[in-house]
Amino acid sequence: MSTDKKNANGQAPKHALQSQPPPPRPSRRWYWKLLATAICLSFVAYHVTTQPEHVSPQTYALCSKEGQRIYTVDENNTSVECIVVHGARIADSGDLKYVLERAENTTGLSSIPVRYAPKGSIVLPGLSDSHCHILEYGASRQIPLSEGKTMKETVTFVREYIKANPDIEGDKSRFIEGWGWDHASWDVEEMPSSEDLEADSAIAGRPVILQSRDGHAIWVSKRTLEHNAPYPDTVEGGVIMRDEVGNPTGVFVDSAQDLITRPVLSTEDLERRFRRTVQDAHAVGLVSLHDAGLKPESLAFFKRQSEKGPLPLRIYGMTYFDEYGSYWGDSVSPFAGAADERLSARSVKIFADGALRTGGAALWEPYSDNPSTNGVMRISAEVLNKVIPRFLKDGWQVNVHAIGDRANAIVLDAFEHALKGVNVSALRPRLEHAQILTKSDMVRLGKLGVIASIQPTHVISDMWYAQDRLGPERVKELYAFRGILDSGARITLGSDFPVDEINPLKGFYAAITRVSTDGTSPHGPNGWFPDQRLTRLEALRGMTIDPAYASFTEQSLGSLIPGKRADYVILSQDIMSVALDKIMDTKVLATALDGHVVYGRL
Repeated sequence: MSTDKKNANGQAPKHALQSQPPPPRPSRRWYWKLLATAICLSFVAYHVTTQPEHVSPQTYALCSKEGQRIYTVDENNTSVECIVVHGARIADSGDLKYVLERAENTTGLSSIPVRYAPKGSIVLPGLSDSHCHILEYGASRQIPLSEGKTMKETVTFVREYIKANPDIEGDKSRFIEGWGWDHASWDVEEMPSSEDLEADSAIAGRPVILQSRDGHAIWVSKRTLEHNAPYPDTVEGGVIMRDEVGNPTGVFVDSAQDLITRPVLSTEDLERRFRRTVQDAHAVGLVSLHDAGLKPESLAFFKRQSEKGPLPLRIYGMTYFDEYGSYWGDSVSPFAGAADERLSARSVKIFADGALRTGGAALWEPYSDNPSTNGVMRISAEVLNKVIPRFLKDGWQVNVHAIGDRANAIVLDAFEHALKGVNVSALRPRLEHAQILTKSDMVRLGKLGVIASIQPTHVISDMWYAQDRLGPERVKELYAFRGILDSGARITLGSDFPVDEINPLKGFYAAITRVSTDGTSPHGPNGWFPDQRLTRLEALRGMTIDPAYASFTEQSLGSLIPGKRADYVILSQDIMSVALDKIMDTKVLATALDGHVVYGRL
């Protein structure tokens, strides 16, 4: 968004024009030259700020001076002293003496330069996030809604954003979008309303759409509410929040969000959001992201960016399925490994239910803190049983969002029906979140071979209110990671950013401690249901080789062995042995993609 002081038509104010003498009329040829120059400069500027530097093929050994401190995460979890990078791939690994002796055989060169990781550091495969939202994260960084501790403070952040952008402040027709408000973390847990936004003079009369932290509700202004009226009495798979006399309050949950028309984003908007996500991802060691819900416009954007040059990270897209739209799996072709193995869209994302925070997770029994409801299924069992087998037959991996125990059971029923007599390892269906599972469904998950895509940071976010919502017995089935693993199921880790923080090290910490970063939990310093903790090795594999398997890329990503892509991250200390309370002090010193450092330095 430009900060130039212009009117809605993109022109300078009249008084500014009138104060200058009329300029000579430029020639048509001059206009075309100016336009061409502007396009070239904008293209160059984009690549300078978002693309890793394209360097000619390289060869070097990356080593530790302190012994075997490079964790390869191979099938034997081997640690080595050195890896050899040749071009974009790992050519060799082992002790320095032997990789140098073998250099001519592995690289064709008689000698290779040696780079050393800093003292005290370790090297890991480049980290992956198995469930996130790339462009939505960029949007969430515009207004810090997630930092609001009260409804009024959250409104103040919107006000400050308007005041900080003169082009927005001066144009009340400009849409304001944000992401991250969380009523469950406010001092008083209450749903906001359009009147709360209208009460602020800087916001009143403006079109505003604010996404909730979990992505399952939106909070809109009075102007947006009026613009999209009238509203139906009910919405299948969603809820329109209403006041005591039945009028919409400005909050729409799950499928009801589709009743609100959103502004069409410009390429500039999308590029700005993408740049911010790339910048923050590289800074925390992430090189591969599984985008959980690519809408057509997002996928089209990533394709356009890949045509301009190498994407700055690897994107595994889950193509969005509209439960109220028509089936498209036989008319759209899945693709994998495009743009030099940096863009794939071979999976489909289906929503079964809502979220626990907003009361939309589908449960067998009513919520303990709201007995009037047991949540909402966004899609019927009949539709699931119809589309899942079709997508699988048409070559799509099927990934289904399921939070509540009822939703997970219904989805597993559909998978059980669809997977009879097929090679599950060739299809690799995923249960996204798998938050609340009965013990019998955990066993079924393992037997079916369905991958559980879990988000450990949700544990330390939700543990403070979970028992109030679910009761003392049912809460034991929430985030039961050990139970899922012991059932024989395979897991893969993510953060669901911007729902939670982008930092994978926080997910690692949460998985192995189940305590907040300040060392506390509702069950004390040993963690919330500590019997459900993962080991450090399980957590490490969960953000390296397991995401690679979950995206069909384990032959080229996820571990530092010869033949695979040279994606790696250097951490300031050994997270596999350092004291638990020191893990979050770890810094990312360098992040490399295809052997080229895209963050930090060696």
